Amino acid sequence: METDVLGEGQLDGTQWTGTLVLKGNGDPTLSSADLRALAAQVKSSGIRSVTGGVSGDESAYDARRIVAGWKPSFFIDESPPLSALVVDRARVGRIVSRSPALAAATAFRDALLKAGIAVAGPVRAAVATEWSEQLASVSSPPLGAMLRFMDRESDNFTAEMLLKQLGLSELGRGTSAAGAAVVTQALSEARVPMTGVRIVDGSGLSQLDRLTANALGSLLHAAWADPTVGPALLASLAVAGVNGTLEHRLSKPPARGRVLAKTGTTDVASSLSGYVSGRYAFAVVQNGHPLSYWWARRAQDRFAQILAGS
Repeated sequence: METDVLGEGQLDGTQWTGTLVLKGNGDPTLSSADLRALAAQVKSSGIRSVTGGVSGDESAYDARRIVAGWKPSFFIDESPPLSALVVDRARVGRIVSRSPALAAATAFRDALLKAGIAVAGPVRAAVATEWSEQLASVSSPPLGAMLRFMDRESDNFTAEMLLKQLGLSELGRGTSAAGAAVVTQALSEARVPMTGVRIVDGSGLSQLDRLTANALGSLLHAAWADPTVGPALLASLAVAGVNGTLEHRLSKPPARGRVLAKTGTTDVASSLSGYVSGRYAFAVVQNGHPLSYWWARRAQDRFAQILAGS
């Protein structure tokens, strides 16, 4: 995923007469360091001043900051606001901005100033014009690296951003609904049983999501048999007693280092699914209202230990 600096206007000597636009394309890892790299590229192009300010363009995705079915508390607590343009996960100092594109544009203006580029004019959120020209760009890490972080750390924000990216790349719509449609179609094509399954978001936070252990088990089996998907999925899963969300779980033999799995936890559901020693694919899904996550995890871990020792 590429983040661009687009110029609206023209270069007169060392002055850019017009606006610089920071154009986001959904990179969930975009950081202040990336903005400094962009500012350095702008300076290398010969620009020393900007007359028309800086804009942040988040139009690659829709403007919904959350997904249908999320509890109000999930916004900020479980995920920063969703946007095609988010820098540092929308964190500004000690707070998380509710206007990520504006916050990103402001941070880029500051990066330009620190790079020695004078900036006059406003900072705002706006959509780039069709006649803008590319002045600088940075790229996200490879997809595999983002997936490893997402799965191992169970990162909701990355999951939601990549779901919108699926919708954008496959259907031309950067929405959660479009991404969910792509996922649903892919599962069907992989012959995963879809009875009782409903995909609404990427993280599993939505109370409208529905998933079965049968579907998860079939998905793991299909992924294992796919020479492209299988290795990538295995590399992304947390390793028992070693890293990610399983670093402090299943830390004793025989499960330690032999169980590779993805965890999932809300106040009404808990799950653990993955592989054991290359011999078993397993899926445990527990529901309750409320659900004791401690007892649920204890049962999951006992199950995984038994599989690892068999």
